[in-house]
Order: sequence, then structure tokens, then C-alpha cells
Amino acid sequence: MTMEIGALTFGEVTADPRTGKTPSARTRLHNTIEQIRLADEVGLDIFGVGEHHRSDFIASAPSIILAAAASVTRNIKLSSAVTVLSSDDPVRVYEQFATLDLLSDGRAEIMAGRGSYTESFPLFGYDLQDYSDLFDEKLELLLRIRNHNHVSWSGRFRAALKNADISPRAQSGLPVWQAVGGTPSSAVHAGRLGLPMMIAFLAGPIGAHVHMVDYYRSAAAQSGAAPDSVRVGASVHGFVGPTSQSASDTMFPYFSKGMKDNNHQRGDGFEISRQAFDAQATPGGMPVVGSPQEVIDKIMTYRQLYGIDRIMMQMGFGGVPQKEHLQAIELLGTKVAPVLRQETSMDVEINEER
Repeated sequence: MTMEIGALTFGEVTADPRTGKTPSARTRLHNTIEQIRLADEVGLDIFGVGEHHRSDFIASAPSIILAAAASVTRNIKLSSAVTVLSSDDPVRVYEQFATLDLLSDGRAEIMAGRGSYTESFPLFGYDLQDYSDLFDEKLELLLRIRNHNHVSWSGRFRAALKNADISPRAQSGLPVWQAVGGTPSSAVHAGRLGLPMMIAFLAGPIGAHVHMVDYYRSAAAQSGAAPDSVRVGASVHGFVGPTSQSASDTMFPYFSKGMKDNNHQRGDGFEISRQAFDAQATPGGMPVVGSPQEVIDKIMTYRQLYGIDRIMMQMGFGGVPQKEHLQAIELLGTKVAPVLRQETSMDVEINEER
């Protein structure tokens, strides 16, 4: 499959390390809509908004943000990144994203995950001891709702449904991806369900999670999953600049600030030095940082290692100023994406000839 290229945001609200100013929630929301509008204009395939429930994030309701974006875009897919399904109600999740799907003429997607940020569990009355069981049960229900109506169902964590009429119905079939971190059991789970899998890459050697794809594809094959549903995507931190140096110089202070202030770990997050950042920005590290050609090269490395056909870049983490963020989106859409599509379409043609 030809590569899909996109972007994502968590909507974090971070004090600018250079000016000390913190943007308002209103500004961050309007900036996010502008980012999605531009991503559509420059031809990116998908934009994702991640769910968080803290005052240093603005995306507690991604479906509403994406619905606003639907009104100013025409072609780009609109996805959660992720929906913390474990602490949500699958009925409401389906209803919200089916509504988004109708508003956007079939462009809605759900990326469902267990959630590495866990503040939503006590907020909505769930016990973290049930972390995995909640996700497994609720994902099963979400997929049943997506695939059938009316729905009869019973489980541990939600009131039973008896011939429930759940509407509206999505026109696209509503794609659902399973988002995973570095846990092999999550990859096996996605494979058994025959769901496309999105792997979150943060830091470390670029090939550190190759085993996840092996587990995933093996489980998918054993379950008899449809070949066209067995897809792998990558979610990465990164930044595209006119040059390698400008990309790293722009990204580093904001990424460092975000890892300190907005990281999912409780307490003070963690520090990252410029030396450590630069080491990760090399071809052997996970973040995708550099000039358009360097970004193309690293994404192709991900494809070769993991067989990905989708990549989503988080280019504004830590509050990169809007001007620079928009420039990065434009470069990703105009300089990076066309080359990746051409190169990966050639891969597809070669494989078909074989």
C-alpha cells in the first residue's frame, strides 16, 4: 500500500521556553483548527487529535475539535489519536464518531488505546487495576456496535444492551485502529482482532519495536484476519525544517519543555539534554527530525524495518509557535509526502510484479 502521511497533536498548553508566555485554551483550539485546515490544503492524508483530561491540554473532546475541522477541510481523514476507550462509553464513542463521519462525508476514524495518560480513569470512576480488562471489553463492544445494529450485549463494566438501536450509522464503516506502545500482548491483541495497528515511538533505537510487528502479523495470520486489514502505522515525534540544523534548533527547546511539563509521568516529567536530543535525531533514533530529505530517508527506514504504510508526526509538542508549526506542516505536505508516495507506490508495483 502507498504510504499515508499525516500529523497529530495532543493540544498541550505549555509556557513558551523563550518568552515565558502560556497560550490560552482558546488560542490553542483555534491554532489546532488552522493546523488541520493547512494539512488538508497541502495534501496530507490524515490528522489526529489525542484525548487528555488535564488543564495543560485542550483536547478533552477530540470529536468536537475534529467536527469543527470537518467544516473547513475537504479531503483529509480526521482521527482520534487516541480515544482512551478504557474510560469511555463505547456507545457514546460510536455515536460521536459516526456523527463526525457523516459531517465529514466519510472521513472519520477512531484510534483506540488503553491510554498512557491515566487521569481519565478516576475522573470517570474507573479503577486502574482494571486497566487491561476495561479496554478489552470496551473494544469488543465498540466493534460490535460498528458492525451490527441492533445490539444485544452484556459485560462487567457497563449496563447490558438489549436489542439497542444505536445511531446515527457511519457511512464509511468507521475504521478503527488499535494504538499500542511497546507491549507485545497489545500487538497480539490487535492481530487477533484483525485491526490495523498504530505503534507509538518515543525515544530509543529506531529498530527497538520490530518484534511487535512479528507478534502482530503472526497473531493476525493465526486468526484468519483479512489481509487488507493487517496494516501497521507509526506515530512519532518530529519536525521538518528547511535544513537539518533549523529543524533541530526549532524543535528541541519545545520538545524538552513538553517532556518536562506535559509528559504522562506523574510529578515533574523528565529532563532531556540537547546532547541526548541530538543523538535521537540521528538516523538511528526514533524521532523524525531534519530537512525534507532527511525526514524522507528516516520514514523510509521505518517502512523497511516495520512495513508501515502510515506515519503520523507530532511536530508541535511542547508548544512550538504557530508560525513554525505551520511551516513544518507545509513542508511535510509539499516536500516530503509527494516523494514518499512516489517511492512507496514503486514498492507496491514491484511487489505486484513478483
